[in-house]
Amino acid sequence: MPDHSPTAYDVTLCVEDLRAALALHGITLPSLRVDLPSFAGTYTPPAGLVTLGNCNTATARALAAVLRKAAAES
Repeated sequence: MPDHSPTAYDVTLCVEDLRAALALHGITLPSLRVDLPSFAGTYTPPAGLVTLGNCNTATARALAAVLRKAAAES
């Protein structure tokens, strides 16, 4: 059975893509990064998590507004 778990490189590309998409809307998540400990665990397959947290309320509200607008347009 093929292993479809994300590599650290895959998750890094995902983080860069998300950072660029958020920047298009003037949103910056200061701690947006690859969660490296998720690759060190004994999970099978490796989790390959993205850390999103630690933004202020203005940023959280801006992100919520962009998501609501996108949902309404689809």
